[in-house]
Amino acid sequence: MVTLGADLRERGVGLHVIEQGIDTGTMEGRAMFGMLSVLAELQRELIVANTMDGLASARARGRVGGRRPKLTADQAALAQQLYDTRDKTVQQIADLFGVPRSTVYGHLKGDTVPRQPKKTSDRA
Repeated sequence: MVTLGADLRERGVGLHVIEQGIDTGTMEGRAMFGMLSVLAELQRELIVANTMDGLASARARGRVGGRRPKLTADQAALAQQLYDTRDKTVQQIADLFGVPRSTVYGHLKGDTVPRQPKKTSDRA
């Protein structure tokens, strides 16, 4: 707000806030505008600091933010096993657990080899 007020003043624009009775065309109005902008900045910084302190406190108590995983650790391990052994496609695994394919991909390990075509019997 301070830079906005300075920019407006350089361009010869005055700001008149009717509800608070602030007129930046006067010295008193500019002073009040400056004080209010400093207080708003302080309030914002306090909110950020308090939020960070709250998150750190929650982490110290073992709380983890975010959405809960759709698959349990056992389900994710089974999905990985089914995927690695090529027993089922990702869509079939997703249908098995009642989740979308993107959820299955999210639980598969990153070093997993990309899907190869399913093994079929050779016909001569």
